Amino acid sequence: MGKRAQSILLVFAAGTAAWVLLMLHSVLIPFVPVPQYLDEIAPVLPLWLLVAFGAYSLASIGYALVTFGDCPEAYMSLLKEINEAKTDLKRRGVQID
Repeated sequence: MGKRAQSILLVFAAGTAAWVLLMLHSVLIPFVPVPQYLDEIAPVLPLWLLVAFGAYSLASIGYALVTFGDCPEAYMSLLKEINEAKTDLKRRGVQID
């Protein structure tokens, strides 16, 4: 396992442990007071993180698409292949628009 995978796994495990501790605080540590708003926020934290990750992923893909460079050599090569295919199909008797 790579170093990056280990660090991601460590953060995931620590976050999961903190979330479970927050969800079960009244059973695991009954004498430690926890604010009421944490009891309301804790159940939806995994969903919020999933939505945030999805938004980040879409933004990253969108940014990569916007900043993707042009490839004029590939464009010219593709046009050449299209013309070769058209001439080959015409030679074989296939009618093309």
